Amino acid sequence: MQQPPQPDRPAPAEFFPTDPSGLPEATRPRLLELADGDAFDLRIGPVAKRLGEATVRMLGYNGSIPGPTLKVQQGSEVIVHVINEGDLEATVHWHGLRLENKYDGVPHETQTPIPIGGEFTYRIRFPDPGLYWYHPHIREDYTQEMGLYGNIVVVSAEPGYWPPANRDVLLTLDDLLLEDGKIAPFSPVETTYTAMGRFGNVLLVSGEQDHALTAKAGEVVRLWLTNTANTRVFNVALPGARMKLVGGDSGRVEHEEFVSEVILAPSERAVVDVLFDQRGQLELQHRTPDRTYRLATITVTSEPATPSLAGQFQELRQAPELAAERQALDAWLAAPPDKTLALIAEMDDIAAPAQGAGPVVYACPMHPEVTSDQPGRCPKCGMKLLVTALTTQPAGREPPPMPHAHGATEHHGEPHSHGAGQGIEWEDDMVAVNRLTTPANMRWKLVDRTTGAANAAIDWHFTEGDRVKIRLVNEMDSDHPMHHPFHLHGAGRFLVLARDGQPELNLVWKDTVLVRTGQTVDILFDITNPGLWMAHCHIAEHMQSGMMFSFTVARAQGAAR
Repeated sequence: MQQPPQPDRPAPAEFFPTDPSGLPEATRPRLLELADGDAFDLRIGPVAKRLGEATVRMLGYNGSIPGPTLKVQQGSEVIVHVINEGDLEATVHWHGLRLENKYDGVPHETQTPIPIGGEFTYRIRFPDPGLYWYHPHIREDYTQEMGLYGNIVVVSAEPGYWPPANRDVLLTLDDLLLEDGKIAPFSPVETTYTAMGRFGNVLLVSGEQDHALTAKAGEVVRLWLTNTANTRVFNVALPGARMKLVGGDSGRVEHEEFVSEVILAPSERAVVDVLFDQRGQLELQHRTPDRTYRLATITVTSEPATPSLAGQFQELRQAPELAAERQALDAWLAAPPDKTLALIAEMDDIAAPAQGAGPVVYACPMHPEVTSDQPGRCPKCGMKLLVTALTTQPAGREPPPMPHAHGATEHHGEPHSHGAGQGIEWEDDMVAVNRLTTPANMRWKLVDRTTGAANAAIDWHFTEGDRVKIRLVNEMDSDHPMHHPFHLHGAGRFLVLARDGQPELNLVWKDTVLVRTGQTVDILFDITNPGLWMAHCHIAEHMQSGMMFSFTVARAQGAAR
């Protein structure tokens, strides 16, 4: 996945620092088991990270990438004292947690950003079991890419909540874009790669390029998976072992099921039990329609696991609390949506000629063989056609080169069609155009179809205790149709009701849902926490370009403060 340096990038002085000299070496994350009322320090700061032959400058929480893993009990509360010694002002967002609004980590809405050299104290409660994570909420396109993310495991107060497993393994899935032995530069003043998000050419599992695990014969290992990448969707498979999906974003699934793969959009989580029933060498893989990438190597030894849980592994259990939710869903499925959000893009023509410059040729950045002498859309993928070359022009002017999809094939394997893989963009298949896009020429929008309001102008009001049906429509009538992971902050949690009108077959409480290209997804939002909350696309570059809004939840009358 190596990508060559780009000769037309701006001068290095325009970017955040990249020199790792004199920085402490990044460490592996510690496991912090915290009891109710415990306090700890979380320090943001630069570290030196070894990746193959290169040493790069990154950012870490407490010197590690990922940051410390927090293991807490359901119903407990901990105090986190954050010290910012990073590159820019900061907040910490506690992703997926239904918590007190003032600790949600949204800059200028729930807190003042923490300046460089400053501090802030969070009080975090954990009402729900499951897998969560924490990350910044200022310039996520830069700060998350640099390594600022960490996991939280909330242990259920209910005995036997999870099926038995021999061992827990937490894995974050990420990617990095390297050029010339350094992380490809970021501008402090604008976000680039706005069209598709910044895809990396190095895959990282729990911060490591070559992650290795061992397991015993017959062992059941619980994999807690989190996608922390800016934009890449992961499709996780483990050939040679049996996988059972047991949980998602916020706790267990309605009914456990054996699976061959698990798809995770940015910020989504999955809890998967794996039975290693034969010794040998296995690979944890990321599989796209065109490529297979190794995420980790797993050595299964001949030593037998004790106790043997192979028998219990065969059982597919059901979650009674979600079965009860299922009983009430028919009315919600039949009901019209309370809110409808459209997901669309507006893209300027980066190479547009000056007025009167003469005839031009338009082409699809995804399918450069599709050309036209008129503006329009690609019949293969629906994307807006962009100017590819001026056929005539004033003397002394050279046309800008038209970047197109061919550049992707030399970095990412065989070419593929835009939207292949059931509406998911697995790679950056318009590399050169993508890196030139910024919020100035690429505008991603969430549009309220009732009022016409878009992004920050959307003004939704709910009350604590409401249940709201929200319809998410990923419109093909858009300058750049592609998927979006839609995330709702901790005002509550939601169930996916239906996708393209087909009822969801396996419920799980969620905070993020992948809305594929051209897809309509209905969700049932259970609102429990008052305050001002965010909703946004979790592709970092899309959010930075404006694909977000805030909504208000009023306290229910008579509710305790």
